[in-house]
Amino acid sequence: MIDKNAAIYIAGHKGMVGSAIWRTLYAKGYHNLIGASSNELDLREQEEVHDFLRKVKPDIIIDAAAKVGGILANNDFPYQFLMENMQIQNNLISEAHKLGVKKFIFLGSSCIYPKLALQPLKEEYLLTASLESTNEWYALAKITGVKLCQAIRKQYKKDFVSLMPTNLYGTHDNFDLSSSHVLPAMIRKFHEAKENNNASVILWGTGKPMREFLFVDDMAEAVVFALENQLPGHLYNVGTGEDLSVKELAVTIQKIVGHTGQIIWDDSKPDGTPRKLLDVAKMHNIGWRHQIDLEKGIQKTYNWFLENIENLKEKVYQ
Repeated sequence: MIDKNAAIYIAGHKGMVGSAIWRTLYAKGYHNLIGASSNELDLREQEEVHDFLRKVKPDIIIDAAAKVGGILANNDFPYQFLMENMQIQNNLISEAHKLGVKKFIFLGSSCIYPKLALQPLKEEYLLTASLESTNEWYALAKITGVKLCQAIRKQYKKDFVSLMPTNLYGTHDNFDLSSSHVLPAMIRKFHEAKENNNASVILWGTGKPMREFLFVDDMAEAVVFALENQLPGHLYNVGTGEDLSVKELAVTIQKIVGHTGQIIWDDSKPDGTPRKLLDVAKMHNIGWRHQIDLEKGIQKTYNWFLENIENLKEKVYQ
């Protein structure tokens, strides 16, 4: 068991995932939590990371920091998605190794797996075929993080572990249509259309791809599980093991938001990967399972969106 007084640094603690991890840890009695905003610490700068970690001396590091975005952002800024994500994780992993931290938890994404791999996606499918082109830059960066943690674990016998979540959503999500993922983007689109006399909503693609979604508080619980247990392997999928079509997702969100207008599918836009369902047997076998179903999670997310819409307008309604 981890000492409740252990110094735990959460990189990216202001983001959707990092803030959920912070809240969950604090609620469980871990109060020696360390965070630094991007204004205080630029994780892309090796010297800054070096100086910061030697000052705060963490016992544990949780890497929830990343440059993230949807298909459009990944396609438009390939260099930034590859370089900046590698800089962030390389700086943190390297310094954690040098400092001798007790545990390092690296968070990645299900996009690390091949585009046309067998479903559901097993951990051993990593690097067996080509990636999906619309997010390969982010995926490549995350793959290097996984392999770095595996290398340190293998060579130095250190407790470095990687968790690969499926598509995450929840409170504190990103609702900027130029960089958000599909679920929060749909929430915003349906809400705005509802406010605009239930105008039609145009969505990308055919709606046929299958997707799996995990509420961010469940992801935080998985991180705590990894923190409090010594996992036997280096790589674990974190998800629900259940998926639905993007079209089914749209109808579910439309119902929760209360939009009654038409949905128009623009099939001139890309669908992305046909299906991404994680095999979560490894996590199930060691004792972790998700608790929040999709409709309940979407309702929680939409409630948070409504409660914070004025602040969101300042950030993304430009």
